[in-house]
Amino acid sequence: MILHKGEVLFIQGETGGLYKLKSGLLKVVRLQEDGDCVLMNLLVPGEIFPHHSLFSPKPYFATVSAVITSEVEMIHTEEWYKEVKENPAKQYELARLLEHYLVRMQERVSLTTVPASKRIPLFRKWLQKYCPNQPIEELLTQEEIGQFLGMSRETVNRYLRKLK
Repeated sequence: MILHKGEVLFIQGETGGLYKLKSGLLKVVRLQEDGDCVLMNLLVPGEIFPHHSLFSPKPYFATVSAVITSEVEMIHTEEWYKEVKENPAKQYELARLLEHYLVRMQERVSLTTVPASKRIPLFRKWLQKYCPNQPIEELLTQEEIGQFLGMSRETVNRYLRKLK
C-alpha cells in the first residue's frame, strides 16, 4: 500500500494489524490527554510496527502518518502471532529485531545529549540516510523537530536560521 505525504495509516486507539515499512518515512504522533500532539518516533524502512504489538495485538498507541511517500506492507497477524508463539527461530528473529530497535532508540536518545548547537546537524545527517536531498524543514515542523531532539520550537527556529 502506498501512502502519500500526510496520509494516515492508523489512528491512536484503533485496533488493527502489524505493518512493515518497505520505503519512505513515517511519523508516530501521540495525542496527550491535554490535547497536545507529541512526535514519539520516526519509522524507517525495514521496521515492523507497531512495536508494542509484536507479541500480541493491542490498540494502537499513537497515530502513524507518512512524512514522505511511503510503501507499507500489511502483515498477516494471525500467522505472525502463531509463528511467534510456536517457532523458536521466529522468536529469535523477533529478539534480534527488538535488539535493533533498542540500538536505534539509544542512537535517538544520544541526539538529545549533545549540545543543542550540534543536534540539528546530526539529525539532518541521520535523516539524509532515509530522505536524501530533503531539507529537514520540509519534512517536519519546528515543533516536531524540537520534540524529537529535546529542544523548544524557539531554539529550533534560532538554530535553523543560523545554519542557513
